[in-house]
Amino acid sequence: MPPPTEDYYELLGTKKGASEEEIRKAYRRLARKYHPDLNPGDKVAEERFKKLQEAYEVLSDSKKRAMYDQYGFYSEQGHQAGGAQNSPGGFGFQGFDFGDYGQWTQGTGGRYSSEDFGGSAAGAGGGFRDLFSQFFGGRGRGAAGRTQPERGSDLEYGLDIDFWQAIRGTQIRLNINRQEMCAVCNGSGSAGGKSTQCPECKGTGHVTQMAGAMRFDLACPRCGGKGQLHDVCPNCHGDGRISSAEPVDVRIPQGVAAGARLRVAGKGNAGTPGAPSGDLYITVRVQPHPFFTRDGDNIGIQVPITIWEAGLGSKIEVPTIDGRAMLKIPQGTRNGQKFRMREKGVFNARRNARGDQIVEVVIQAPAAHDERTREILRELSQLHPEDPREQMWNQV
Repeated sequence: MPPPTEDYYELLGTKKGASEEEIRKAYRRLARKYHPDLNPGDKVAEERFKKLQEAYEVLSDSKKRAMYDQYGFYSEQGHQAGGAQNSPGGFGFQGFDFGDYGQWTQGTGGRYSSEDFGGSAAGAGGGFRDLFSQFFGGRGRGAAGRTQPERGSDLEYGLDIDFWQAIRGTQIRLNINRQEMCAVCNGSGSAGGKSTQCPECKGTGHVTQMAGAMRFDLACPRCGGKGQLHDVCPNCHGDGRISSAEPVDVRIPQGVAAGARLRVAGKGNAGTPGAPSGDLYITVRVQPHPFFTRDGDNIGIQVPITIWEAGLGSKIEVPTIDGRAMLKIPQGTRNGQKFRMREKGVFNARRNARGDQIVEVVIQAPAAHDERTREILRELSQLHPEDPREQMWNQV
């Protein structure tokens, strides 16, 4: 991973001392916002999403985060940006504090000596060597020096469902492209599963390289740090995993809201042998309904009523997500007035309760196509000569 050009904490909108849970929540919130599936064709959002993934990969790992907090960057190889240009052997030391290990001076031939160190770097109780082992091949290895199993990466998927699927819940089968363990080599990457110890590193996965008086542990270039050599599996080409489309049944819970993120455990990419697979995260997008709207657990709807229903009062049938229901319209109802129908909204499994339905009435005037209708409306205007805009004039 290259050294970062931006502050990882700033990218996630957290502080340096944020807890693991705060970092995880911040990443998930921003990942939903900038995910390419939710921003098709938006290159800016896509680049932002990649940077968020990079920041979370470092800050969610305690060892990587400790290195990042101490030195301001994280690198598997330990190289700092631009650091190789002033140091022998291609290793950069800008930003490192050697105060605890004596005064280092540049001697003849471009080499470094340890005049105040009392001997070579390798003979100082291992302190200086241990420091550099964090940067050169020491990460992700066990006591024997071999690479530790790596958990598979998570997958993100955007899912479109209609209004009724969200309200009632459903089950949907998806074809997910994921990496699964190669069945031919059982994830080893070798033909027939056979492997031999790497003669270069003697199975440790790392080799020692000298740079003047200093000694560094590096990932073995011959076996790539695995400690083993093998014949490449023809099915996975040595990776141990292959890409495939797998059908996954996803249960959409009743009352799921737009933007909800569902987790399907173990359906992400396969890990290396001995490590679990990642998870599949599904972001739900709900298509709008022609006349129902949703606000949390409440359902909203506009219902037209006639002048006489509003003036005289009435009982009318209104649509709900359960079917038809009766609503009492009181005498003298005004246009735009809202009525609450208790427990006619969306079921919330967490609260084990339902929301309400909010009905807004819209008074519709009759179309006066005939003389009799016009006559009745003129009589009505004579019976009620008051100006409904009078209060407006009083405020002008």
